[in-house]
Amino acid sequence: MSQLEKLKSATTLHDVAYILGFKPRALAYILYKKPSAIKYKHFDIPKRTGGKRSISAPYPDLMNLQRRLSDLLQICIREINVVRNIESVLSHGFRQKHSIITNATIHRNKRYVFNIDLENFFGTINFGRVRGFFIRNRNFDLNPNVATVLAQIACNENALPQGSPCSPVISNLIGHLLDIRLAALSNQVSCSYSRYADDLTFSTNKRNFPPQVAKLAVAETHQWQAGRKLKWIVEKAGFTINSAKTRMQYKNSRQDVTGLVVNSKVNTRAEYRRKVRAMVHRLLETGNFQRKQIRHDENGNLVKIEANGTLEQLNGMLSFIDSVSVFNKRKDMKPSERTKALKQPDNLDCHEKVYRQFLFFKYFHASPTPLIICEGKTDNIYLKSAIQRLADAYSCLAEKKENGKIGLKVCFFRRNATTGRILGLSGGSGELTNLIKMYKKERKHIAAPGKKQPIILLIDNDDGAKGIYGYAKNITGSPVGPESPYIFVTGNLYIVPTPLTPDGKGTMIEDFFDSDLKKTELNGKTFNPSDKGFNSTGCCPNQILSLISFR
Repeated sequence: MSQLEKLKSATTLHDVAYILGFKPRALAYILYKKPSAIKYKHFDIPKRTGGKRSISAPYPDLMNLQRRLSDLLQICIREINVVRNIESVLSHGFRQKHSIITNATIHRNKRYVFNIDLENFFGTINFGRVRGFFIRNRNFDLNPNVATVLAQIACNENALPQGSPCSPVISNLIGHLLDIRLAALSNQVSCSYSRYADDLTFSTNKRNFPPQVAKLAVAETHQWQAGRKLKWIVEKAGFTINSAKTRMQYKNSRQDVTGLVVNSKVNTRAEYRRKVRAMVHRLLETGNFQRKQIRHDENGNLVKIEANGTLEQLNGMLSFIDSVSVFNKRKDMKPSERTKALKQPDNLDCHEKVYRQFLFFKYFHASPTPLIICEGKTDNIYLKSAIQRLADAYSCLAEKKENGKIGLKVCFFRRNATTGRILGLSGGSGELTNLIKMYKKERKHIAAPGKKQPIILLIDNDDGAKGIYGYAKNITGSPVGPESPYIFVTGNLYIVPTPLTPDGKGTMIEDFFDSDLKKTELNGKTFNPSDKGFNSTGCCPNQILSLISFR
């Protein structure tokens, strides 16, 4: 039985609780007995365009309940789309595989781009609308008692609260009828339409913009207002247009949709990219960067100040710029190639070079703890398990906390698609050689203090390490090889090879597994890392940890 079928067959609070993975008593307590004052934490955050946005953030137990409801409804939506053979959507907000980028792409390279904003979007969707939707919608058609419970989970003070994990998906469900009607209107007048939350966009290449959608408010001015037909559809769906945020954008000026420029290709704003580059430059020079922030002063008024930013904030800004660039690259690829990971280009563009400088600073120059970089992803798991197991013997690598858990004093480099493409680190000994080359080059661009923690390259001591030894020898000018317990390269960069066997043979990290572990059967199979591996004698995890903890 599908999740939607389970929801349709439910008739009581108990049924809803079991579908959501809650005990009925716990669900009833949250909804009916828990005081309202401790269900939500209320606060205001400043809007980028001015003013305040009221947030009602649920406390953990209610947050967990709402998140499960959100997951359930998203599964139901996918099931509905499969049954009805729906592949494209009109709303791009809060949906998997959709974003402000996919929303903006629809309006690329158009003569006119018209944008309106819905006023108090979440607040307009009250308890009655949520309950009524789940009862009357033909796809859900839920029992009234069940619809009541879902609305009680989702709503606060008779509205969908901003800050709830299930408000976005429910707002999309209720806003779908509006999307259908506006898409029909757009199709009639040769416009493209999309919605991202409360942000509605229409675009066209027609010589004159359709008056049903928008018209000049005053003759011979550039002030536009929603057309009568558009306004009627929005109000009939139970929403209101915020006339203060209505705007028309022409081809001969910059057009942006949900913060992205759409005149030719979808792109971030040039001034935004320049600002981020300046922040990275400042970071590399001083170790800090500043960004404008809006905060409350002593009197509760919103004031704009300059404060030190964090590495995560800057990483988020760079990642945003990079995501738009990656989207454009994938768009030009064959459909069969779009899902594959992008490889590191032969020549990085301007943004990618800045991003690489930042990632180098973050991971290798300013690491707060010793960083261990292995050849493969699974090596991290092996070492982490070994450190936790032998924590008492290696207090410089880990410590046992009061709750009995083991806290690591080192961190492991986590590979992902971005580090593979920007840093060239997706795995393998050859890429570690490239890292050494990059380290020598990139550290010259950094004047800020750092390099307080060692960066340790843990390598398999086999034939694949010959290139690393050769390059390390060129840098250090000293004889290095498989027998070296560890190698100081330069700055805070070290190489630690797995120890040779007592008879001088090469090893790889899997050779240090206990023999009993290697014999363990899983689905009739035993461990076999490669045809080059062998069971070494006299080696154990302690030897590797002893070398790592040389510091």
